[in-house]
Amino acid sequence: MTTQDFATYIAGLPRVLAGAAALFRDAEGRVLLVEPNYREGWALPGGTIESDDGETPRQGARRETTEEIGLDVELGRLLAVDWVHGTARPPLVAYLYDGGVLGEDELKAIRLQEEELLSWRLVPREELTAHLPGALGRRVLAALDTLADGSDTAELENGHRVG
Repeated sequence: MTTQDFATYIAGLPRVLAGAAALFRDAEGRVLLVEPNYREGWALPGGTIESDDGETPRQGARRETTEEIGLDVELGRLLAVDWVHGTARPPLVAYLYDGGVLGEDELKAIRLQEEELLSWRLVPREELTAHLPGALGRRVLAALDTLADGSDTAELENGHRVG
């Protein structure tokens, strides 16, 4: 295969988006959510992986967390990987890492990225799907279950467990 043939082959492959986020909790087990200013609803600290820079999902989650909430925290294990089908966009593979439990000092140190975020809040498990509908809400619940029972990384499709 020539270099041009290979480039044509690569250009013809399907596109997939990749994102990574961190799951932070407080001592009561509530989940830290952020409110973006560029769309309706709530999200986890995280965002798009910058693969052009050679960034890995773990690096992307840490960079986004640092940018969005001002906390540079070494992330724990991978809790969930979710393949989310797209209709008006390519499919998304979403990586969710354990951000750990934040103490009072860390919560007080949160500084929002004003260009992207309006606010943050701590949400108990039973209210998560009201704030995070669809695949994201199911992904967070699966990650919390993974933490609670010590099971392996959750493999998800549209937020539903598979395998």
